[in-house]
Amino acid sequence: MDSTLLKVFVAVANQKSISLGANALGFTQSNVTLRIKQLEKVLGYLLFHRIPKGVILTKEGSKLYPYALDIVKKVEEAQLQMRNISHQDILKIGTSQANAAIRLLPFMEKLNKKFPNMELELFTNGTPNVLNSLLDYKIDIAFVTGDPKHKDILVLNKFDDDLYMVESKIKKSKNCLIGYRPNSTHYKYLENYMKEEKNIDFETIIIENYEVMLGCVKSGMGKAFLSKVIIDKYGYAEDLKLHKFQKINCDLETHLICRKDYIPMISNYLKKMKLN
Repeated sequence: MDSTLLKVFVAVANQKSISLGANALGFTQSNVTLRIKQLEKVLGYLLFHRIPKGVILTKEGSKLYPYALDIVKKVEEAQLQMRNISHQDILKIGTSQANAAIRLLPFMEKLNKKFPNMELELFTNGTPNVLNSLLDYKIDIAFVTGDPKHKDILVLNKFDDDLYMVESKIKKSKNCLIGYRPNSTHYKYLENYMKEEKNIDFETIIIENYEVMLGCVKSGMGKAFLSKVIIDKYGYAEDLKLHKFQKINCDLETHLICRKDYIPMISNYLKKMKLN
């Protein structure tokens, strides 16, 4: 049911006159008469009796009136609230585990300083799940590895990750790849790199804990592909051999993204944000 028809009905009922109701709404009398007839057709009942001095509600109109009044008030309140939105009340952030470890805390610190009254919510998962949550409107923005190149997604910002293949300094590493998740972008890149180097006999260990991953690499259990920030965070920079690939043929930059049809109110700030 069209709330505009109910608004016309309430105005006429309050004024007890079609002409006065039309004046109150700024409509023509013929327009109001037409809308009342439309509402009566939708409901299947006559809503007003005509009297010499105007109109009065029928029994059915009297039953409708309190419901119509409540709906009209709620619609007007909703419109007022939407017009008065001038700032971001809440920001729902999605991130892959790697980005949570690398830049989530400094990102949140900057937001809390710039927008102290804005509430933050977090969703952490693998990049595919984070991307699906963004597309389903469950989160507002997301940190993902690489540009999704999706028709519904806008890239707000991007950040470079200082990535290294790491192996033990103290002993020869086994022919094993250590990854956070089997489908993580960084693990898949290392896996493809090894295959391009004609190394197809490697084993795989998946460990969903970066500190444990680094400890396993240090002990010679295998190699991993990680951001320098993570390596430094857990104090392993001096214990590992760090190998920087000369050429990376895929997009491993971190992209901060949102939906094109649901851009955050603070998007201009996010576009200019710098994160180490």
